[in-house]
Amino acid sequence: MVLVSAVRDYVYRMLQDISGMKVLILDSQTVSIVSVVYSQSELLQKEVFLVELIDSISKSKESMSHLKAVYFLRPTSENIQYMRRQLSNPRFGEYHLFFSNMLKDTQIHLLADSDEQEVVQQVQEFYADFIAVDPYHFTLNMPSNHYYILPAVVDPSNLQHFCDRAVDGIGAVFLALKRRPIIRYSRASDIAKRIAHETAKLMYQQESGLFDFRRMEMSPLLLIVDRRDDPVTPLLNQWTYQAMVHELIGIQDNKVDLRSIGKFPKDQQEVVLSSEQDAFFKANMYENFGDIGMNIKRMVDDFQQVAKSNQNIQTIEDMAKFVDNYPEYRKMHGNVSKHVTLVTEMSKIVEERKLMLVSETEQDLACNGGQVAAFEAVTNLLNNESVSDIDRLRLVMLYALRYEKESPVQLMQLFNKLASRSAKYKPGLVQFLLKQAGADKRTGDLYGNRDFLNIARNMARGLKGVENVYTQHQPLLFQTMESIIKGRLRDVDYPYVGNHFQQGRPQEVVIFIVGGTTYEESRSVAQLNASNSGIRFILGGTAVLNSKRFLKDLEEAQGIARSNANVV
Repeated sequence: MVLVSAVRDYVYRMLQDISGMKVLILDSQTVSIVSVVYSQSELLQKEVFLVELIDSISKSKESMSHLKAVYFLRPTSENIQYMRRQLSNPRFGEYHLFFSNMLKDTQIHLLADSDEQEVVQQVQEFYADFIAVDPYHFTLNMPSNHYYILPAVVDPSNLQHFCDRAVDGIGAVFLALKRRPIIRYSRASDIAKRIAHETAKLMYQQESGLFDFRRMEMSPLLLIVDRRDDPVTPLLNQWTYQAMVHELIGIQDNKVDLRSIGKFPKDQQEVVLSSEQDAFFKANMYENFGDIGMNIKRMVDDFQQVAKSNQNIQTIEDMAKFVDNYPEYRKMHGNVSKHVTLVTEMSKIVEERKLMLVSETEQDLACNGGQVAAFEAVTNLLNNESVSDIDRLRLVMLYALRYEKESPVQLMQLFNKLASRSAKYKPGLVQFLLKQAGADKRTGDLYGNRDFLNIARNMARGLKGVENVYTQHQPLLFQTMESIIKGRLRDVDYPYVGNHFQQGRPQEVVIFIVGGTTYEESRSVAQLNASNSGIRFILGGTAVLNSKRFLKDLEEAQGIARSNANVV
């Protein structure tokens, strides 16, 4: 429960000690931070009768002196300006200001100068500057996620903003956990190195007092890696529940917007998928698609039993019992229809796009050798009328990443076929991916064919057979975590920052992926955490990717690179 409880605890402390009717005022980022850990009804219990965004509250002039205002904002200069304007003409009886990260002295002076009517009761830093989507998985929801792909010279000021936000988020996670880590990074990545060094500077120099927690026997490890070390995972179709919903429909801040895929009743247009609030989802989020169908059927059967017993109301006692149980019954009804809807819609998409066929080839490209068979399989799928443009593009990308060195001639044939078959195909996107995340650019052994141990492991897996051809792929992150557990993470691939080294095995590890995480990777983290290896892993990143978002980032970076052709 580690990250979710840390943020919940901050929100609880903000609201608990302020009695009476409150308005909670958030910004576009803190609204996500709060909404993934606190439901609307929980806020109501804390006497929060209104939740507003800071920019929309600025437009209103109406006085609400009977309400106490609780602000929870990121300490950006824009938010400080909003606060100054609002304090110069206060509308609420009291102002309680909470910031999600460190305030600069100058910002505190600006706020103090603006508070001429002395309505501000307190100003505090509560380090919840990250979105805790799951207990061991956080994201920073960075809108301009594509900057990690570009060299620093292309857009220095935006890249600096990108790095600053990453450092702020990582710093807040460690302040919330009350730890100061040893820091390592992926050798081949300039941006991972930059963020690692800037994080070390923050923790060991600029704010060393703030991070000076009680020494543990073993410092935690912060490992900063680059999405380009494993471009395969975000390109694959997914077959476990949470990852599959994100891949086929999309999850944003633990909410699924169904309006994009069809007409639904008003109460079902947006549904919440949270392991904190939904016991069925918590039990099934990492299960594969086949098992989910069976488990949902069981849930429907249970619900029908409850519904049947509710129809049998004969006495006043029965009626009273029904009324008492009704909220639970409504919740159960909502839950059943939510999961049935999601699985039904995903089944339609799988059938329409022939994803089982496509996915089998994807998994082969990601996990098994055999270039001749792979070329034939990809060619057949490119010729298949039922396969969509985006699936064709992903197949060619997966083939290119796997066989860029071995079969340049066949690769050109696939490029040409893709260009002729897919109207949407952006020329050069596959080549751009190879240039950015090809074999020469990656740290780690993505296909398990360089390192003798990995070759042996792949052979063993081949002999044993796989229980499910659709979920045989394991992300590179899984190997990285295994190396950490065995104490085999190579210093040459993942150097340390400064002169802080690790003796022995850490007990806590935060792995931050610049460029974004996937739900397949967060599943690997949850599985390893459940295996009692003696190490607790936490995964974080700049965004949560599915293949659509990964390709969009790639296209945006390619567009900027084209207009700066002389520097890229």
